[in-house]
Amino acid sequence: MTRVHDMGGRFGDGPVIPEGEGAPVFAEDWHARALAVTLAAGALGQWNIDMSRHARETLSPGDYARFSYYEKWISALADLLVRQGVLTLDELRGGDASDPHPLADRRLGAEAVARVLASGGPADRPADAPPAFAPGQTVRTVRPAGNRMVDGGHTRLPSYAGGARGRILRVHGHHVLPDSNAHGLGEAPQPLYAVVFAASELWAMPEHPDDEVVLDLWQSYLEPE
Repeated sequence: MTRVHDMGGRFGDGPVIPEGEGAPVFAEDWHARALAVTLAAGALGQWNIDMSRHARETLSPGDYARFSYYEKWISALADLLVRQGVLTLDELRGGDASDPHPLADRRLGAEAVARVLASGGPADRPADAPPAFAPGQTVRTVRPAGNRMVDGGHTRLPSYAGGARGRILRVHGHHVLPDSNAHGLGEAPQPLYAVVFAASELWAMPEHPDDEVVLDLWQSYLEPE
């Protein structure tokens, strides 16, 4: 079954309409606040970026379909706060909260925002083995395109690329494996590759068959061709 968030190449969802040049970064003021509170809550250290992505992906299908981009963000954040025990459901609804909160000393102060955003959250890790594939080598993605560790779990292999034949363009080094990290199973770093696919390999009737798509894919997503 296609995951509700995995919309790439899917028919029936309508065209992608890019915003025009000069469009504001945030269409509404609350969008900026939704981003800010999500980043600030992440600084509490109770989840990682892959868990955060998975929380957005696992919103109920009805909510996912009708929510705007930042509604997805703020709704997933609410789920994470309760699921990870940062807040109770009553506190989230506006009930009395403990004062001070046990995580108060981990808050992201305004003076630290620029430094934290500039440093980012690197996901590259030391290599413990050489990569299995090299630039120029032909590979095929696994099929079906799903998490092999957790049934229905998070993965960065889009469904439209499952079973597709591609070519290794670049080796990025070893990076945290989202399929594991999103579920608290450890970072399990693997080699990460930029893989080139012909549009005709991914879709039966591409508008431009000679176009190419480059996907960053982990080693466990790939098989030798």
